[in-house]
Amino acid sequence: MRRILKYGLVFFYIIAGINHFINPEFYEGLIPDYLPYPDFLNYLSGFLELGLGVLVLFPDTQKWACYGIILLLILLMPSHVYFIEIGSCVENSLCIAPWVSWVRLIVIHPLLMFWAWKVAHQPTE
Repeated sequence: MRRILKYGLVFFYIIAGINHFINPEFYEGLIPDYLPYPDFLNYLSGFLELGLGVLVLFPDTQKWACYGIILLLILLMPSHVYFIEIGSCVENSLCIAPWVSWVRLIVIHPLLMFWAWKVAHQPTE
């Protein structure tokens, strides 16, 4: 189970990070208007997700990479709130039911943090 948690986390964040570079327009509409340089912020978050995902692989960096993931998830919470504020719909992009946005913010986001915390506190291989 420990390996599934660890390698699942690695896979999830590497794919999520790569997606920021493959599909940047998807993420740019989710960046709040009050933040400057949305292109830069998108690529930065993708780079951080990708890099932290890779760092989880190594025993010496696993714990701190997981803490970095938790911090990144906290920093990304304003984008989830912003998405709710704009009606859970970005023109020509993602549109979901508002209740799904709330579930993402209140349930899924904390579960992602808990997942990273669990991996941070498991024995390294």
